[in-house]
Amino acid sequence: MADVLIHYCPNCGGPLTFNPSDQKFHCDYCLSIFTVEDIEKFEAKQKAAEQTAETSSPTETESDAAAAPTGSTQTTTATTESDTAPSATTDQAASEEVDLFLCPSCGAQIATDKTTAATYCYFCHNPVVLSGRLSGKFLPNKVLPFKIDRKTAEKSFLEWTGKKKFVPKDFFNQDQIEKITGVYFPYWVVDAETNGEYSGQGTALRVWIVGDLEYTETKIYQVYRKGTAKVHALVKNALTKNVQQKMVESVQPFPVDQAVDFHTEYLSGFQAEKRDIEIADLAPEIESELKTYTTDLLKDTVSGYTTFTGKQSSVSVVREDNHYMLLPVWLVTYHDTGGKTYYYAMNGQTGKTSGVLPISNRRLGTFAFGIFAAVALLGMIVGYLI
Repeated sequence: MADVLIHYCPNCGGPLTFNPSDQKFHCDYCLSIFTVEDIEKFEAKQKAAEQTAETSSPTETESDAAAAPTGSTQTTTATTESDTAPSATTDQAASEEVDLFLCPSCGAQIATDKTTAATYCYFCHNPVVLSGRLSGKFLPNKVLPFKIDRKTAEKSFLEWTGKKKFVPKDFFNQDQIEKITGVYFPYWVVDAETNGEYSGQGTALRVWIVGDLEYTETKIYQVYRKGTAKVHALVKNALTKNVQQKMVESVQPFPVDQAVDFHTEYLSGFQAEKRDIEIADLAPEIESELKTYTTDLLKDTVSGYTTFTGKQSSVSVVREDNHYMLLPVWLVTYHDTGGKTYYYAMNGQTGKTSGVLPISNRRLGTFAFGIFAAVALLGMIVGYLI
């Protein structure tokens, strides 16, 4: 079971959304602006008032208790398809993959998959946060808030695509770009310290000539290196359904040093996913990367030899701190006329963009024909002059 909540404006009761431009929370109805401290202080007072009212009114009806005061954070309890009696038409496979929640604003059902942690109500369009999916062991240590807002992301993406040649014209359609979606993806961020040793054999050659004789001196060295390496912010994907994993990873690095303590308010107005990959599942991969990184650092200290052959290396991880973070990514999908889907990602903090753009065969053919015609015309002119 999980709570569904909406952060409401303390002034008018409208839903609040996080604005990356000023890192504050805005109400689109009364145009009020709040900090996360303002919201949490107000919601704490509302919660205390509700508890006092419940204590003093033991005969209060269920419907009265469910009504939230204006401007409060309203929550409902999630219900899944497995909680309801199955009907004759229920698809059992779908019920295992889809959960149903009730929107606190309009009461409509919100269908999500198992990892969705923040989304929108498709009926009233209010932002909702499934806070129960981000609590307990799934509570993120940090969140890196979006710094680039939607309008800036749309503009930057159009500028990025505008620099590319042979892209279909309809790709630049504003309606297509407006489908851009801000998503907080789950990641494990690892800080570690390692001890490493590396040894090998190096040779140094010196050649000189005296008269008609050439002399070659070969010195052989046994090289040994030992050191400590500190690895900061190794970022690993924590979501199995992230089919665009390589694409999302290509917009790294994220400035994780700017991450803040997690508050559900930062998710309001965006989509978010919770992790379904545990750090234990990534342990072999992380250990391998840490050892490779340490060994490479030790190798880089070996220089000045004519030849060098590495013989042995040993690395041990002496400290590893793992942090569960939500990191911001803008996503765009594009469907071409042939039915192929393209995915694009933009770092929500730095604006770095990644993705393979589609190619218009017509525009490419026109360009190639133009080159062919120019070369043919040039050949005719040269032939005529000769």
